[in-house]
Amino acid sequence: MTRYEYGGDEFIFVELAEAMSLETNFKAMAITKALREKKVLGILDICPSNASYMIRFNPDLIHPDDLISKLKELEQDVTLENFEITARAVDVPILFEDPWTHEALMRFRDRHQDPTSTDIEYVAHTNGFRSKEDLIKSITDAPYLVSMIGFVPGLPWCYQMVPNEKQIEAPKYVRPRTYTPERAFGFGGSFAVIYPVQGAGGYQLFGTAAAPIFEKEQRLHDFKESMTFPRQGDVFRYRSISMEEYEDIRKQVENGEFRYLTKDITFKPKDVLENPNAFSESVIRRLYA
Repeated sequence: MTRYEYGGDEFIFVELAEAMSLETNFKAMAITKALREKKVLGILDICPSNASYMIRFNPDLIHPDDLISKLKELEQDVTLENFEITARAVDVPILFEDPWTHEALMRFRDRHQDPTSTDIEYVAHTNGFRSKEDLIKSITDAPYLVSMIGFVPGLPWCYQMVPNEKQIEAPKYVRPRTYTPERAFGFGGSFAVIYPVQGAGGYQLFGTAAAPIFEKEQRLHDFKESMTFPRQGDVFRYRSISMEEYEDIRKQVENGEFRYLTKDITFKPKDVLENPNAFSESVIRRLYA
């Protein structure tokens, strides 16, 4: 059931569900898109999230109770039947079990649920995989929806486009790390993330992304319009790479030559929900055609 909460005088927070799912996130995207198109007087900003969205408004132009009434009417009208998302399919090269994140996770074993294993071994075991290789294959077999951007600049929250019962689950560390390398690829809850900058963290660490997702200098082509690369609605395909390919990409980045492999796509969320396997196959086929 949808829940509305006031946040001071200028914000309304709307929770669509208590748990994240593809359907709930698609609903948040559909509602906020329709709300932008209506151009309601008094709304200053709209921020969709995983299973919720937040609105900043001017109380001198619209009373919060009137705004909530408009939101309720809108939500009754919005369906996923004909809703389309225009986005990018993106190839995201990942070096799994790289030496840098391995060094970081080993430094903080006393803060982990299982100090005797690595993060990827632990998550493979708790999710019922026979080996860490099987876990990696599961991660790379189906693409991920960028459901929101936030927490730190450009950090993509990515939810695999598979049925809920097939989602990989990973708890955070018992106590957070004080160090996580830039571009570390981590997993927490059902979300995969890439840390845009060096900092603290608590997600299980599986590897490192070869290319940046945040570049304040904006040297690379993909960052000319924004310091952050990911966009909500992007479809990321994490691809396992070798150390040799990783080093080659790093040289391209240093020389200002790297560009992400992307393909523009348009898809209907209802098609994803009805047949996620077919959607995954079509995205991967188009991306590497």
